[in-house]
Amino acid sequence: MRLWLPTLLRLVALVLLVAFIVEPQWFEPIFKPLTENNAPAIYNQGSLLSLTVQHLQIVALATLAAIVVAVALAILVTRPFGAEFLPLSRSLVNIGQTFPPVAVLALAVPAVGFGEKPTLIALFLYGLLPIFENSLTGLTTLPQPVVEAARGVGMTGWQRLMKVELPLALPVILAGVRLSVVISLATATIGSTVAAKTLGEVIIAGLFSNNLAFVLQGGLIVAVLAVLIHDALSALERFAARRTGRAV
Repeated sequence: MRLWLPTLLRLVALVLLVAFIVEPQWFEPIFKPLTENNAPAIYNQGSLLSLTVQHLQIVALATLAAIVVAVALAILVTRPFGAEFLPLSRSLVNIGQTFPPVAVLALAVPAVGFGEKPTLIALFLYGLLPIFENSLTGLTTLPQPVVEAARGVGMTGWQRLMKVELPLALPVILAGVRLSVVISLATATIGSTVAAKTLGEVIIAGLFSNNLAFVLQGGLIVAVLAVLIHDALSALERFAARRTGRAV
């Protein structure tokens, strides 16, 4: 029974989340006590479903771009011809962690304008470091007997990379992706300050109108999404680890 309890709780959280973003009016009695002066209890300046989808879309696009760049850099610096670029690569991926996302947004807006673009740039830069470092760790801690066996059977460098190294490093790479996604889910809310369509709109609307119900709604949706996606990616890591025989 105890083993099923976490799964049951996640399922309940998912059902409640979907119900709330699709039919938020059902939950009005819960949020009504948090309002003052007959203010609306449910966010009414847009569709919660649409904002949630757009929020996830921005995070997905930024994460996908970060995965491509970070994994490519990790592959480059773990090859003999690219080892000398490791310090430069580390400096590049650290840019996102050096500058706060708000600062990146402020710098990006004059260059690309308001909307989703500056938010995508900020999330992309912020998500590079965990994916790069985990990819680097995964590719540099491979079991050498397996790599040598692949070399011994005549595999080319490209074949070893695609059929042996990346599959073996996958659980560790996924751990970095998980961390990057969770960070981006929370960070994406500030994109609404530069006119990006994210769940930050709900939180900002609540702050401007002093409506705690709006703030709580936006925060809860992001928090539940982060927990559910974190758990889903963790399960994917464990599956990949079992397939490769490597502990995450």
